[in-house]
Amino acid sequence: MLKRFLRISLTIAIFSSPSFSFQANSSTLITDNPKEIIDQVWQIIYREFLDYSGKYDEDEWIKLRKEILSIKYNNSNDAYDTIKDMLSKLDDPYTRFLDPKDFNEMRIDTTGELMGVGIQISLDKVTNEIVVVSPIEGTPAFFAGIKPKDIIVSIDGKKIEGLSIDSTVKLIRGKKGTKVELGILRGDDFLKVSLIRDKIEINVVNSRINNTVSGAKIGYLRLKQFNAKSPKEMSSSIKNLEKQKPFGYVLDLRSNPGGLLEASIEIARQWINNGIIVSTKTKDGITDVRRARTRALTSRPVVVLIDEGSASASEILSGAIKDNNRGILVGRKTFGKGLVQSVRSLSDGSGLTVTVAKYLTPSGKDINENGIEPDIRADLLLNNNIKLTNSDLGTVNDSQYIVAERILIEKYKSESENYTFNPTKSNVNFALRKIPKTYQSAYIRTNQD
Repeated sequence: MLKRFLRISLTIAIFSSPSFSFQANSSTLITDNPKEIIDQVWQIIYREFLDYSGKYDEDEWIKLRKEILSIKYNNSNDAYDTIKDMLSKLDDPYTRFLDPKDFNEMRIDTTGELMGVGIQISLDKVTNEIVVVSPIEGTPAFFAGIKPKDIIVSIDGKKIEGLSIDSTVKLIRGKKGTKVELGILRGDDFLKVSLIRDKIEINVVNSRINNTVSGAKIGYLRLKQFNAKSPKEMSSSIKNLEKQKPFGYVLDLRSNPGGLLEASIEIARQWINNGIIVSTKTKDGITDVRRARTRALTSRPVVVLIDEGSASASEILSGAIKDNNRGILVGRKTFGKGLVQSVRSLSDGSGLTVTVAKYLTPSGKDINENGIEPDIRADLLLNNNIKLTNSDLGTVNDSQYIVAERILIEKYKSESENYTFNPTKSNVNFALRKIPKTYQSAYIRTNQD
């Protein structure tokens, strides 16, 4: 079903599509003329839009400009309706217009403070259904048991068939403390889920040391999304765990819907010392290659957990780790969102998100609608009598984590055997050891490559 998704990820109230980069104003002209806003949007699309659906025709777009600017607009709302109709012709839900209120909320949200219930939703292009990508960990939606692939069919008892993403978002949002009821289809079951809207302040990184029976310390880091706070929080977490000298790390990107492009690049640089992280390709074929800066915070082994809710910026990070042989990917194939949106502010305070590029992994793979396959497939096995909670992630109750931990333990045992004296064998490594071993290569080779 995920293959059919028209990939657009939004957080209710509202965390916009992953892999954003913010740009300066498209125009310094300040005017009350609605036509100026329309023309600003038209110009941005003409110059920058990357067409991946094949619906954009430059000649038709030029012709459209003459038509829309020949019309008289009484107010901004008339202009906004025209802009939305104009953009719909592109058949790209990532390219969206936001009025001043929604645009301001979106910019606030990327700082890491969200208002709402905390879910990412997607529009299925085939069925036109609103589908949950994943709930944000620690939010009302997460605690209420909303799951990836849930289909939202009603809000407060009213059917939402045919509604757009924006219209759905507006119905779900509301004041803190108020209730919203979602009608959910989960397989053949219909569920009513009541949620209390709240201000959601997210700490994007959870970290701790897990001690294993083999004696290996495993650093566990769960990254929930990529916002402006993420690189700093990840850096602080790695540095704190490094002081405890773990053997290796499990980096958990499951159900991480993505976020800011620059945040994913900066976090990748904390794990990767050398090599390409990601390249982006625009409509003109210009490729911007982003590289590591020899400033990785650790060289210890790492296993990355991914699943079908890992999207966009998560795929940039996991793809960079995989292609640079920096670690092993465990879990399920990722979501497959490989397009980059630029966020452009317009002269009246409104804004535009526009698809401007696609990104490629270091090996040159285009993952849009394809996703990234794990090196080792592992499913999340749940006991029907036990519900996996937030506190279970990264523990013995988490079957995918257990697979990742076992990979590190096997490597730990292998390293330990090389430095344990055996009087019946020639043990040159042990005899010659004078300093602790440093882990220059963190790649664990398997038969799954």
